[in-house]
Order: sequence, then structure tokens, then C-alpha cells
Amino acid sequence: VQLQASGGGFVQPGGSLKLSCKGSGIAFRLNTMRWHRQAPGKQRELVADIISGGNTNYADSVQGRFTISRDNARNTMYLQMNSLKPEDTASYFCVTYYRGRDVWGQGTQVTVSS
Repeated sequence: VQLQASGGGFVQPGGSLKLSCKGSGIAFRLNTMRWHRQAPGKQRELVADIISGGNTNYADSVQGRFTISRDNARNTMYLQMNSLKPEDTASYFCVTYYRGRDVWGQGTQVTVSS
């Protein structure tokens, strides 16, 4: 099982980024997929998740600014991030639950700064 995240970068406050996460080795379309993030000195937090049927959930801190989506034909999940704030600066990870454990991809760094 592999999860490959990409799309991070440096952006000014108010800007946008779109993260992608491609999965392999799993029945992607059946899995709930999640985005987590971790800022320096802080605990990891759940940003958003999307179940196989497409229903979504968001952390209060990103509600209305971030949109999670998935393309099962491409085994890919996305996170559209708009109106970015400095407090969104973190490493972002895609995660799924597989055979009794969470599987984490490598992080992609998002830095929001003027």
C-alpha cells in the first residue's frame, strides 16, 4: 500500500493550493480517505475526510475554505485549499485505514507567509 501526496508549496495569505494524493495497492474506491496535518510543535490533526460514497467532513478550522474530493477512476484524492492563512502552515498527510491500521503517506509541506 502506498499513498503519494503532492502539491504543497509556498503561498501568500489569501492564496490557494491544491493537494493530490494517489493511492496504490488498495481498493481505493472502497476506502475512507483522510487528510491530516502537523505544524511544528503541534499535534497532528484531522483536516478532512471523505468516505467511499463521497460524504465529507471537515475540521472547524478549515470549514468553508477547504474542499476534499476524490476521483476513484484515478485512485486519487484532492484537497482544494482556498483563503489560506498562516496558521494553515503544516505538513499535510494523506491517510487511509487498511487491514487494521492507519497507513500514512509522506507529507507535503504547505507554507503560508507574506
